[in-house]
Amino acid sequence: MTVRLCKIVLVAACALHWTVVVFNNLVDYGTNFEFVQHVLSMDTVRPANQNSWRAIHQPWLHHSLYFGIIAWETLSLATCWLGAWRCWRLRGAPRSEFERSKTTAVVGLTMVLLLFFSGFITVGGEFYMMWQSGQWSGVDPAGRLFAIHALILLWLTQPETVTD
Repeated sequence: MTVRLCKIVLVAACALHWTVVVFNNLVDYGTNFEFVQHVLSMDTVRPANQNSWRAIHQPWLHHSLYFGIIAWETLSLATCWLGAWRCWRLRGAPRSEFERSKTTAVVGLTMVLLLFFSGFITVGGEFYMMWQSGQWSGVDPAGRLFAIHALILLWLTQPETVTD
């Protein structure tokens, strides 16, 4: 039971993290919007960058993409909360039932990984060359958050080997 509870608490901690992130993005919209705007505009990458043709300069697209990020984060947090709740409800169930209860949490954590790897590291970091910006690069924080969530996902999906 201890291992199950630890897994549930970590999934809930991820859900809480994303709840705070979304709250911050909505309450202080301008701060992270500015980040998205600079990345998409590619206005702080090397001046001779041959990939600057990719830059997006339309504010409505900046807002649309930022809204998409917030929407994805919201779906991720809701899925993680639901996953933690489903695991909590079946924390005392037989092993096979508890294993099935983890599915929603696995989906939620995978959604977070997709956001960081595909959204921030691949699209932001490589396509929009965010790594070239000293002030507006989120590649390192994205990598850290990807690693944290990946480790939790890996541990969550490990089958039980110890019984209390």
